Amino acid sequence: MMEVSGAPVGVLLQRPWLPVSIGGCRLLAKIWFGDSAYHILLTDMTCVWEEKMDSAAIQSRAQELNRRLRAPVKAFFSHLCAVVQPCLSGGGERADGEAQISLTRQEDGDISMRLKSELAGLPFYWEFHCTPASVTLVCAQLVRPLLAMSRLLQRQVEQLGGLLARKDAEIQDYRENGATLSRERLQTDVFEEQTYREDFMAKALPVASSEQQDAHGFDAELQHLYASVVAHGNARKRRLSEERCVEEEEEDEEEEEEEERPAASEEPDLTPSAGVGSVRTETAESDRGLRPNGQTEATRAKMADRAAVQQSLPVTCSPAERPASKPKKKKVGLFR
Repeated sequence: MMEVSGAPVGVLLQRPWLPVSIGGCRLLAKIWFGDSAYHILLTDMTCVWEEKMDSAAIQSRAQELNRRLRAPVKAFFSHLCAVVQPCLSGGGERADGEAQISLTRQEDGDISMRLKSELAGLPFYWEFHCTPASVTLVCAQLVRPLLAMSRLLQRQVEQLGGLLARKDAEIQDYRENGATLSRERLQTDVFEEQTYREDFMAKALPVASSEQQDAHGFDAELQHLYASVVAHGNARKRRLSEERCVEEEEEDEEEEEEEERPAASEEPDLTPSAGVGSVRTETAESDRGLRPNGQTEATRAKMADRAAVQQSLPVTCSPAERPASKPKKKKVGLFR
């Protein structure tokens, strides 16, 4: 089977799951259409199917299904998007009956959707061949976002429970100070979290577990929550990636500095020549100082040595006549 590229990384993830009904089958759909490519996901909460097609694959399939079609992809792809998107975005089939879409389940587990419409007065056919998606894709597009949504909603419930408890304490304080309700029907019972949970689960579970609510329970509020959770996750990944890049750059700079230090230490140090002369002079002075009545000779020797050292310093310390240091090795890589 031809390998084709789907939506750019993160683009399909940001699209919400939309409840759709195709051929009497209720599904959740997530779609992305580019300039000349598309990527769609479908699930009935039992399996997740996908199909991704690029320009070359679309051109090949279009010619197989429409023998007389000789137009390039860009000439008919906009028509395909305009016809398919309402069907896969919860809009259902068009009211005028221009587009007819049907769904068929294959014995091997795949599903196919056949679309019939008109293009330039002639019939235009298209088929989506969806295969079961990988576990990695299902986890990224459905499982992890739904788990994050459930944790977020659980925290919201906990905060609301705490707020109700504080409201009850406030109402009790009003009553103890003589406040009364003007209308008895506004009176409420004290909020008890455990009792509320048991009552809620007893009433809500049968509705939530019904087959009719499986696909169409992804309403506008949940779609907005899904998009918010995914956007926050992408921002966090982007921030961690940027921090990792900064750390790697700092490590590279430190390695570069460490590699340059040995090259700098290999340069010959020319200053010890003067120090050697001074050591020799001090040695000669000490030897002469041991001689009897040698103070005048020692003084003359000091003056002669100092003159010799002063004459030798400009010669030995001249930058032009220093021996050439070892050439530094050029660094190859990102840093030069």
